[in-house]
Amino acid sequence: MSRASGFQLVELVIVLAIVAMSALLVVPPVLSLSSNLRVDLAAHELAGALAEAKSLARTRSAYVGLKLEVEDHRVAFACFRDGNGNGVRSADIERGIDPQVTPLRFFAHLGPRVSLGFPPGVAPRDPDDASRRLDRLGDPIRFGDADLASFGPLGTSTPGTLYVTDGRRELIAVRVVGMTGKVRILRWDPAADRWRP
Repeated sequence: MSRASGFQLVELVIVLAIVAMSALLVVPPVLSLSSNLRVDLAAHELAGALAEAKSLARTRSAYVGLKLEVEDHRVAFACFRDGNGNGVRSADIERGIDPQVTPLRFFAHLGPRVSLGFPPGVAPRDPDDASRRLDRLGDPIRFGDADLASFGPLGTSTPGTLYVTDGRRELIAVRVVGMTGKVRILRWDPAADRWRP
């Protein structure tokens, strides 16, 4: 009797079925981890830009503001210095009174897959007051009325928050806390209905 070499069709179908079922079990967690990582990278990139503005304010001994611009799912930023002693203001930037001190740059990790915004579903709780839910979910840049985070030469700042999402489930808040200018990153946990450091 001669031995058959290779697989028979039935064996091949069974092996392919096992591989397909394994892929169904492995792919969703890997995609979730990938989305989580993309949102983390974008949040840390935003925190780095805020730290740059704070550092510029100290080294130039002047108020410096980080201005964000959203264009077609891409987010750009530049730093501006107070030119007339009244702080960095959007109106003064538009009039050329507060000069630009860094080139306009796009964030590498903010784009179509990760953006400033909120995921669909129930609004997250307010990081400042857990008894309330956030409103104005169309506004993910929360530094007063302007899309501008301002830092003083003594390390002070305007408090505010930037919200970063993958548009599905992930949400991170990049916060400039109080007057200290300290930047904190919080992750929204929808299952626990709370923010986690």
